[in-house]
Amino acid sequence: MPTEDSGPRDPVTAHPQPEFRQQDQAHPGWTGPMDPPPDHGEESYRGNNLLKDRKAVITGGDSGIGRAVALAFAREGADVLFTYLPAEEEDADRTTGLVEEAGRRAVPLACDIREEEQCRLLIDRAVREFGRIDILVNNAAYQMSQPEGIQDITTEQFDRVMRTNLYGMFWLCKMALPHMPKGSSIINSASVQAYKPSPHLLDYATSKGAIVTFTQGLAQMLASDGIRVNAVAPGPVWTPLIPATLPDTRTFGKQSPLGRPAQPVEMAPAYVFLASPQASYLTAEIVNATGGTPLP
Repeated sequence: MPTEDSGPRDPVTAHPQPEFRQQDQAHPGWTGPMDPPPDHGEESYRGNNLLKDRKAVITGGDSGIGRAVALAFAREGADVLFTYLPAEEEDADRTTGLVEEAGRRAVPLACDIREEEQCRLLIDRAVREFGRIDILVNNAAYQMSQPEGIQDITTEQFDRVMRTNLYGMFWLCKMALPHMPKGSSIINSASVQAYKPSPHLLDYATSKGAIVTFTQGLAQMLASDGIRVNAVAPGPVWTPLIPATLPDTRTFGKQSPLGRPAQPVEMAPAYVFLASPQASYLTAEIVNATGGTPLP
């Protein structure tokens, strides 16, 4: 991992372990109140010029994995347009600062990817700002725990999950492709839930399974065009989505073999690698970053 640490670290104790303080937030959640605070790599990630002068679009870049990826991409030399919801502007401002501190351009854009027209405006803005799109990261997602079962999953909730997690990804891939040169990369955020669904996240897990299938199918479709399509499947990651959508945050991540949730910074190197020339023969791959939970 490209950090300042020179020696190996025990992965069990490298970051905070549960139990955490019980904490609840309204959706979409914010970074500031979280205890322990998420680590996005602010003090540790060191770039190696792997993405020099690349132009990246990241959905959900205001916090969590999206912020960590935006920071890492910037420190690797990329300019970044990232999306956020209007309620997340404070977090988005921090991501903007991190990208600019790395000496790269940051273009924050309030955008609801559930709407096709907003996706179109997003791509138009990226092309106006950058002239092209080299990397598209479909990361924004919505989940809401329903521990009582399928009867409590409303049509409204199901529709929101699918439109955020699937429709937005579909539209953005379709709209971005005419502006992606050979050598470009699409990276989708899947999940351990795609393979080991938790009953209380039935609709979310269903959407993540579809992302895996979409990624592998689109990768084959675009291989002859010189565009690679891969995904990262994280396990439990300590992001604002957790206190905003799960009823019990005290033991979150304890079920993983490493006994703790990941911090966002631990996901970023996978996205950097998949976006970089070093991964030139990788397409249709799912990089599982689950803390030891075996997946197919």
